Amino acid sequence: MGYRTVIDMTGREVKIPVLPQRIISLVPSQTELLFHLGLSTEVIGITKFCIHPLEWYKNKSRMGGTKNLNIRKISALKPDLIIANKEENTKEQIEILATEFPVWVSDIKTIHDAATMINQIGILVNKEEQATTISSRIQNDFANLPSIPKQRVAYLIWKKPWMCAGGDTFINNIIEQMGWVNVFADKMRYPEINLSAIINNNTDRVLLSSEPYPFKERNLQELQTLLPDIKIQLIDGEMFSWYGSHLLLTCNYLQSIV
Repeated sequence: MGYRTVIDMTGREVKIPVLPQRIISLVPSQTELLFHLGLSTEVIGITKFCIHPLEWYKNKSRMGGTKNLNIRKISALKPDLIIANKEENTKEQIEILATEFPVWVSDIKTIHDAATMINQIGILVNKEEQATTISSRIQNDFANLPSIPKQRVAYLIWKKPWMCAGGDTFINNIIEQMGWVNVFADKMRYPEINLSAIINNNTDRVLLSSEPYPFKERNLQELQTLLPDIKIQLIDGEMFSWYGSHLLLTCNYLQSIV
């Protein structure tokens, strides 16, 4: 089997087969991308959070959670390509896997990064034309996203403690693409906040994500009581944080929640 050396999105050199035949995906949004690239036979393992497509979730071997991988199970499958992500997987586990297998790691903070990832994975798995079609459509959708009335928003991902999306996240970039303002854009990653900070930042709207904390209607009602002058809204977290082919659905969704 022939091999080639590529550079992943974290700057690492990775030696992979020219024709990968045993692929494991450790990232839900990238798993869905591999499905849309037509790799049903080649993908042999996914995580327990890879819920799209449903047929893969039901039938593919699961390698544990994104941050709690079953290293032994992965090793037993002898993959010739593992696809991971800098934020969603843990550095220590990726380093362990990389001593034995080719591990390609993405690093996504913007729509541009997502398009780059899609194109690069297309090259890795010999589906370059299909990947280019997907990434081009996504970029075109966002470039032509209709003007949306400006809002100052807080995007909450957790409670007890309350946690939000900061300014160096992919979620923040989606908010910016809408022309909205993340009131916590000056904070990094996913900081803990107090509800008083939402009020003090002149927030128009609080977005309660469906993931990783599964906010429900009861949470909305609870928070609306605490923040009576601010619009509280349940939103589909996948539309803000899944950076693979799921982005084909995102622009229509963004317009629907205004």
